Amino acid sequence: MSGRNMTILVVAALALLVASNSLYVIKQTERGVLLKFGEVVNPDLQPGLHAKIPFVNSVRKFDGRLITVDSQPERFFTQEQKALMVDSYAKFRIKDTEKFYTATNGEMARAMGLLAQRINNGLRNQVAVRTIQEVVSGERDQLMRALTEELTVVAQESLGVEVVDVRVKQIDLPTDVSESVYRRMNAEREKEAREHRSQGQELAEGIRAAADREVTVLQANAYRDAELIRGEGDANATRIYAEAFNRDPEFYAFTRSLRAYQQSFQGNGDIMLIQPDSEFFRYLKNSRGGK
Repeated sequence: MSGRNMTILVVAALALLVASNSLYVIKQTERGVLLKFGEVVNPDLQPGLHAKIPFVNSVRKFDGRLITVDSQPERFFTQEQKALMVDSYAKFRIKDTEKFYTATNGEMARAMGLLAQRINNGLRNQVAVRTIQEVVSGERDQLMRALTEELTVVAQESLGVEVVDVRVKQIDLPTDVSESVYRRMNAEREKEAREHRSQGQELAEGIRAAADREVTVLQANAYRDAELIRGEGDANATRIYAEAFNRDPEFYAFTRSLRAYQQSFQGNGDIMLIQPDSEFFRYLKNSRGGK
């Protein structure tokens, strides 16, 4: 290779190196700042192809899309001084690139750590003025809206980022108190169950007593009605017997004597102590009953 060709290659390599350090591209999904010896000279680079002075200017690029910061679960105390483990996350994006670069030196991990710390502080303040019921369900949406508005102002002033949304993923009791809470809840449910059972037994006893009383009343009324009917039947029978026997008193006396003979002679005894001229032998002596 000749010296001329070598010179051309060296010049081409230098031109390529200068061009690569002079041109840069900002994508639609990126935000960037132009630096001059570390000082921000253009805080808002637009998407597209740009030029810079090699070895004098440098470019720092950041993700311009929504970024998620996932905080670690933290222990917070409610208004009743009850401990809760709150797990949350936030969505943010870079709003002021110059302030973001100045506050974090362009390090996204540092920015996420600072923002997570501010989220935890905000959650601690919001949970501290609410009860467990309000934190869990009653005012949960209101808590997140208030925290988002508060963090947006603070984060934009200190970090140059906009907090779009803050969400609470999970709220749990701490491990050291969940067992005692479970035992207390179990005791309360058992107490409630005993109360319901005692109330049920009381109602059952009342229903059973009312049923027994009604049965007694029904049986008494039925016995009374049966006795009345039986008495009316006996009276009618007596009246019919009297009317029938009054038509022929002699026949009535005869049948009574036959019934007396039948009852007397059906036993095992064979001795009767009685006067021979007694009325008992009236129809044995004479079939017509004559004396």
